[in-house]
Amino acid sequence: MANERMNLMNMAKLSIKGLIESALNLGRTLDSDYAPLQQFFVVMEHCLKHGLKAKKTFLGQNKSFWGPLELVEKLVPEAGEITASVKDLPGLKTPVGRGRAWLRLALMQKKLSEYMKALINKKELLSEFYEPNALMMEEEGAIIAGLLVGLNVIDANFCMKGEDLDSQVGVIDFSMYLKDGNSTKGSEGDGQITAILDQKNYVEELNRHLNATVNNLQAKVDALEKSNTKLTEELAVANNRIITLQEEMERVKEESSYILESNRKVNKQDRTADGQALSEARKHLKEETQLRLDVEKELEMQISMRQEMELAMKMLEKDVCEKQDALVSLRQQLDDLRALKQELSFKLQSSDLGVKQKSELNSRLEEKTNQMAATIKQLEQRLRQAERGRQSAEEDNRLFKQDFGDKINSLQLEVEALLRQRSQLELELKRERERRLQNSQRAPEKTPPKPEPKLDGKHKIREENDKLKKPGEEGHTILPTKLQPPSDDQQDQPSLLRKPQRCQLCHEEGSAAKNMCKNCGGTFCQACSASELPLPSSINPEPVCNPCRDRLLKQYSVSPS
Repeated sequence: MANERMNLMNMAKLSIKGLIESALNLGRTLDSDYAPLQQFFVVMEHCLKHGLKAKKTFLGQNKSFWGPLELVEKLVPEAGEITASVKDLPGLKTPVGRGRAWLRLALMQKKLSEYMKALINKKELLSEFYEPNALMMEEEGAIIAGLLVGLNVIDANFCMKGEDLDSQVGVIDFSMYLKDGNSTKGSEGDGQITAILDQKNYVEELNRHLNATVNNLQAKVDALEKSNTKLTEELAVANNRIITLQEEMERVKEESSYILESNRKVNKQDRTADGQALSEARKHLKEETQLRLDVEKELEMQISMRQEMELAMKMLEKDVCEKQDALVSLRQQLDDLRALKQELSFKLQSSDLGVKQKSELNSRLEEKTNQMAATIKQLEQRLRQAERGRQSAEEDNRLFKQDFGDKINSLQLEVEALLRQRSQLELELKRERERRLQNSQRAPEKTPPKPEPKLDGKHKIREENDKLKKPGEEGHTILPTKLQPPSDDQQDQPSLLRKPQRCQLCHEEGSAAKNMCKNCGGTFCQACSASELPLPSSINPEPVCNPCRDRLLKQYSVSPS
């Protein structure tokens, strides 16, 4: 009984929820042909029939929920109009049909929840109609009555006159509620599986009840057939007895007529004796006629009972056919439930496999995350070390600038003075060239120029270049420009200025001086000046010759910067 109550409550929840959602989506007044509304009335009928006490009648036990619904008129006076309307409907002949009509009118009036709450609160009145473990007597009935409040948002309109409510078959169509959704989560899938299993158990229990009902009806049909044969035999015996009584009555009539004729012929003395015999004959005739009337009444009663039994047989046959149809539909729904259960079990297995794969993937991702965290920690340590190294280098650079800043300034001043001196010497050299050019134009063409002034200019330029190299070697600073002494060919012949100069380090014939060392200012070939190093006066690396590279590297390895 508890399982049945739970199943009926779940079905009531599903039907009410589906009816409200579909009605709101439909957006119009509902009629009697609306399928979710029909299923709701079927579920309510099953809820009202659960645990209903059976009343014994001539045709057997009768379970009708019309009796409890009639009590609502006494509890809520407004329900009297519905009850009177149901009783006045001409097409309703059975209590079941009246109960179905009452439910429809209460829903139209939007007071079905109010009436059910008033009925459930009077359990002392319901105990006359329901068993103690019935749904209407337990907590589930109050829950269903509370759920009915949501139906007040639905507008319904029914036509009761043309609808046959007596012969409708109340079978729940589970296919409307057993719809499998695509977006199923773990908890929702488990809830759906449990709900489907509960519905399956309820369907199996209902199937067992229907099988038991069919067996009882079959036994009743067999008993009625036996009683019908007995009644036909008794009817044949009664007919034979009536025939014999009719023959006796005719014989008595003939005897009485003969006695009357004989009495007319006899004298008055014999009339007294014949009168006594006649009175006895009349008394016997009255007894026979009374017996005949009793037999005729019994015959009529037997005939009426036979007609009632035939009517009952027809109704039982109709009920058996309806139950068989209901059994077929329930078996089909049970097959659908089994197929759906197999599909859900397959989906459950696939979801378990997916969960395992996701858990493995999560474990791998956690391992990778741990590895990345360790790598990040190592990188942070390296970054802190690099930051400390950078800070120490900045501090060393600051100290180096403090220590050698004055020296660099003094060297730069010396370089500027040397540059000014170089510009003066270049100007004098230019003037000397112009003077020699003028002298050469005046003198004869074959007379060669004097070598003494050439050597003096050459020695002067070399001495100035040596002076510029010495402060560069002592302070290891950058000379912004180079002092290249002019050669004898450049002084004598201007066309030789275009020829490439030799490297000051290797002095090879094919090694043309293409690069200038930014440290010493000399010109070197590509092989002798391929290195680049940062100088004290510049952060960016500059090209230097190989001797300057060795000196700078040695100086950098000794100095703190």
